[in-house]
Order: sequence, then C-alpha cells, then structure tokens
Amino acid sequence: MPSLAIDRDFLREYAKLDKPVQDRVTEAFAKFEQSAHAGQHLEKVSNARDTRFRTIRITQFWRGVVLAPESGDTYTLLKVLPHDDAYVWAQRRSASVNAATGRIEIRDVSAIEDSMSGLAGIARQAPVMLFDGVSDADLRRLGIDEQTLAFARVLTDPVQLDAARSFLPGTQWDVLAGLVAGLSPEEVWAELGDAIVGEQYDPDDLSAAVARSSDRVVLVDGPEELLAVLRHPFALWRVYLHPVQRKAVEAHYRGPARVSGGPGTGKTVVALHRARQLALLDDGPVLLTTFTSTLTGSLSAGLKLLIESDEVRERIDVRNVDQLAHQIFRDHHGPPRLLDALQESELWRSLITALGLPFSEAFLEQEWRQVVLSQNVSTAQEYLSAKRTGRGRRLGPRQRAEVWQAIWGFSQRLREDDLWTHETVCAEATRLLEGQADKPYRHIVVDEAQDLSPAQWRLLRAATDRGPNDLFLAGDTHQRIYSHVVSLREVGIEVAGRSGKLTLNYRTTAEILEWSLGLVRGESIDDMDGGLDSIAGCRSEMHGMPPTVTGYRGTNEEFEQLSARVRDWLDAGIEPGEIGVAARAKWLVDAAVKALAADSVPVEALTGAVVPTEAVSVGTMHRMKGLEFRCLAVIGVNDKLVPPAGAVTPEADDASAHRQDIQRERCLLFVACTRAREQLTVSWHGGNSELLPGLG
Repeated sequence: MPSLAIDRDFLREYAKLDKPVQDRVTEAFAKFEQSAHAGQHLEKVSNARDTRFRTIRITQFWRGVVLAPESGDTYTLLKVLPHDDAYVWAQRRSASVNAATGRIEIRDVSAIEDSMSGLAGIARQAPVMLFDGVSDADLRRLGIDEQTLAFARVLTDPVQLDAARSFLPGTQWDVLAGLVAGLSPEEVWAELGDAIVGEQYDPDDLSAAVARSSDRVVLVDGPEELLAVLRHPFALWRVYLHPVQRKAVEAHYRGPARVSGGPGTGKTVVALHRARQLALLDDGPVLLTTFTSTLTGSLSAGLKLLIESDEVRERIDVRNVDQLAHQIFRDHHGPPRLLDALQESELWRSLITALGLPFSEAFLEQEWRQVVLSQNVSTAQEYLSAKRTGRGRRLGPRQRAEVWQAIWGFSQRLREDDLWTHETVCAEATRLLEGQADKPYRHIVVDEAQDLSPAQWRLLRAATDRGPNDLFLAGDTHQRIYSHVVSLREVGIEVAGRSGKLTLNYRTTAEILEWSLGLVRGESIDDMDGGLDSIAGCRSEMHGMPPTVTGYRGTNEEFEQLSARVRDWLDAGIEPGEIGVAARAKWLVDAAVKALAADSVPVEALTGAVVPTEAVSVGTMHRMKGLEFRCLAVIGVNDKLVPPAGAVTPEADDASAHRQDIQRERCLLFVACTRAREQLTVSWHGGNSELLPGLG
C-alpha cells in the first residue's frame, strides 16, 4: 500500500484553490492512496531534470506534481497547478537529500543555472567574494551541496543571496544567510543544531528523507486522514515545527525559560509542542494556560490535533489563569461573591466623597491594581515606599497617605461584606498555594504571556516547585492589549540566559506584516525583564496584495463598502469562516453584523469560546486575539473610536499614563491587523485615527 506525504507549501496553497478543484484533489488522492500500484496513476514528465517528478490528473485543466521514489512507497504531493504550469514547474526542479540534516530538499535548478552565468561575470571583476572567509569543508559540513557551493562561490553581495532565497534549498539558504550575518560556522551549527545532526545519510533514499522531514511534510495514513488534512490545512499545519522552533521546544532548561517573537512566528505552536514534550518526558501534571477562556479553547483544539494518545493528553490541564485561581479558591472556601464593575465604581465614588479626596475613581482603581496588587502591598508603610513606575502622576507622602486611606477603606469593605474581585481571588489562591507543600503542577506552559498581571504571575510561580523546566513562557510584548506592567524578576521568575526569539512569520503576507509593523514602529516597549523589546527582523516569506486603507463620509457608506468587499471575497471562493471583521467598539460590531445580515451574508458575532466555521466572524479587536482569517476587514478606525476617549487617560491628568494608554491602543490595533493572512482592509468614517501610519 503506498503512503502519501503532503508538502508544506501545498497545504498553504490548497485553501486558495476553487472548491470544485479542491474536491477533485481529494478524490484523486483518496483513490491514489487506496491503490496498491500508485505508480499506474502517474505520468512521466518529458525533459525533466529529475525523472522522479511525475504528474497526476486532477481535472482536464489541473495536474498534481508528485515526487515518486525509485525505491520505497512514499509519494510526496508537491503542487497542484494548471496543466502547462505543472509541467514547467516539474521540468525546472529537482529533489535531493541534505547531507547534514537528512531531510528532503526541492530546488529550482534552472533558476540557479540561469543566475550563475551573470553572477560569475560580476565575480570576475570583484576584489572580494562573499564567502572568502569560509572554507569548502565548513560549507559541506553545514550541508551545502556541490551545486549550492558553486553558486555561493560566485556571490559578491548579500543582496544577491537575498534574491536567491526563492530557488535555493531552504536550509542551505539559512546556512549561507547566517554566515553572511556574521555568525561563525560553529554558531550556525548551534543555531540550526536540531536540524544539523552530523550523521551520514543515503542521498538516494527519498522515502527515508521524507519521513525525517516533519518540518516540511505531513505523512498521511489512509484516505480518512487525507480528508482531515485537506479539510483543515491551516489548522493542521500550525502544529508542525520549523527547526528553530523545535530547538526551543526540545531544550532542557535549568529553570524558567521564555520564547518571544512577532505575530505569526509560531509562539503558540511552540507552547503546544512544549506542553506535549513535557507530558511525554514526565508523568507529572502539566498546566497549559493563558489569560482568557477563548484562547484556552484554541489551545485545547491544537492539542487534539497534536497528541493522539489519550493518556498523554490527559496529563495536560488546559485552563486560563482566572479559572485556576477560582478553582483553588473554591476548593478551600466555596464559590466567591464577586463584586461587579458597577458596584466597584460606586464603592470608589463613595470613598472619595466620604474622605474628600482630590482623586478620580479611575485613578484610585488603577493605583490599587497597578501598584498595591501588583506589588502585593498590604500595609501603609509598604505603600509609602512602593515603586510607582509608569503611573505618571507624582504623589508626595501626604498624597500617598490619602490614597492609602481610600485603598484601605475599599479593602475593608470587601472583607466586611465578604466580596471578592478576580484579582483578590487570585491573591488568595496564591496565598493558599504558597502554604502547601504539594504543588498542583510539575510544569507550567504559558501562552500570550505578555497579558498576564503580576498577581497572576505570582499564582503561577506558587503553583509549581522551582526546578528544571518549571515554567515556559511564550509571548510578544508588542501584542500586549492590557495595562499590566510586569517585571518577571520581581515576581520570582528568572529567565535571564534562557530566552529565545522567533522572527519568521508563517501566517501573514510580507505586505500585511510590513504595513502593520508601521503601527508600532518606534514605540519603546518593555520586555518584562528590565529591558526594551524589539520586533526588528520579523519577516514573512509569503507575498500577496498590500492592505487597502480607505476613509468614507459616514457609517452607512463604510458598511456598504464592507458588504461589497465581503461579497467579493465570498464570490472569489473564500469560505465564510475564513473571513473576519474587527472593530474597537461593541456597538460597531453589532451594527456590522446587522448590516451584513441585511445583505444576506452568513454572519455571527464572536461570543464565548466558539468561532463560527460557516459564517463571517465579527468581533471586537480584543476578541480577535489568537485568531486568524484569510481575509480581514478592520472597520471604524476613526478619530473618535481608535482610541476611544474613555480608554485613554487625559494627558493633563497624567502624561505618563496617557502615553501608556496610547501605546496599548497601538498594540491592540496591531494585533487586530495581524490576524489577516492574505488580505487586509482598514477603513473609517469621518476623520481617520491618529494611530494609522502615514495618515496622522
């Protein structure tokens, strides 16, 4: 029985095919898998550079390109293209086995040869070559084969190497790029250490090479699994690892560790794999957590794709931090009586009136959360000496004493009435955990780490014993959408020397990514560890249309154009569940749902943890966190809504808080826009938002 492997690039392209073509692809390869003689379905390619490339008929117009081994029975589906394009693609390329990694590689031989003659002419006139300082032996040790070696020896400028990225074998290009960036051969080896293992491989055994290439192919076991792969190509591909990601997943750490990176670089994928890795290596319980129930639903779905064994999956507890805190609290005290937002505001107002204080309720509420709870302050003396970094408004000793009166009164009222907030529940759960010897978890993996508060970090620190591989954090401070100021060291989590960064975006086209980066470029964003974070180097290898950025005279006109754009996407074959609409305000979400429904578009507002698969999703920018769509419209980005006045501290009241609020709003818009994979539209009615790059 033949087995089928599906190339990574085809998984990305399959979703773009028209539905009838998708159906014929599924039908053709289901029959292929069921055949005992798969070769009888394949046609040879005339004038092929690599005789192992074959084609298979999908329709009269479409052909699949398949890599057929000379021995073994693993066939790899590489492309589905129009008839003539499929044959040209196959004629230009060849397959090989990387000598250092043992993995399959596909190269555009024609493009390499066509470039060589021109580059050789330039090289004859150049005094210095790009790789003069690297020996042939070192290049071969790093997996550079003879054709790529000859190509490298005629390069004189890094720009030439950048231009070759599309046709050189991927890992070999990474090696050359690392050397050009100034890394030594030993440092390149270390950077790609999980890919370059130093063994000898049979260069002709393609089936074995495909089996080793989990970074670029999916092995399919039978027609049912094939259908599952093609039904959810993007969701499935998200659980496969790039070598740099695998290095972070499989490393042994002597304490807490962290991986950061820009949007779409695979931080959640790394978190999922890390949880799986820990569950496989250790029978102790693993907590996989984040800050909302919506994201825990996505993590649970990812684990189901990633882990087949029920036994292993049951070792991983997936819940958000508030759920963990409330569970610990209930186990000791029963369910808490929670103070709602309206009651909290009324309580602060009553204290301000009773004490005659010159502070607003918003200021006191944030002082309580960002200083008192953040630093676990419990006495007036502790508050008088507490750091107020980032709070902006200076307070002298007398003013601090007045503020403490209000905060003490607020806390006293909570105790007297047996009322709790999510923050105080978290603090009590932390106290309970710190007092018990047996911790509930052996390992904790945190996704979207940038959005947890100091109190939540203390809870997680208390939920596992200190030791090897105790805490693993994945996040990006450029995507922080809440006002938490955190120093990991101050909450007992030391990641110095155990941090890594991901830079390659797997989700968003380069055009969308570059435009979105403009939203946060130049912002001084902390890295949660005493320094500043940088998003420099974040890049995408996928290309598409640039975002469209358009203003309209009024809401009705903006909604008319939104409906027209969504209709165009649907008519182009995009499934409703692959289209999203984001807005800053809930009322605008509801209005957009109503407008699209009136135009007979299948549409649902995002509520709870379930994302509709048969309808266009419309949600707030906060609700878009952790999601992705092929096509996304971000609406209402005007000077009244982005940012909304109520979300930003007036500059006259507190200049520092004002800057922080504006930065948070920039990050929120950045998060919303980077949910788009292929097409992004940004629109507003009236005046545009000051946060839009280049529009002011």
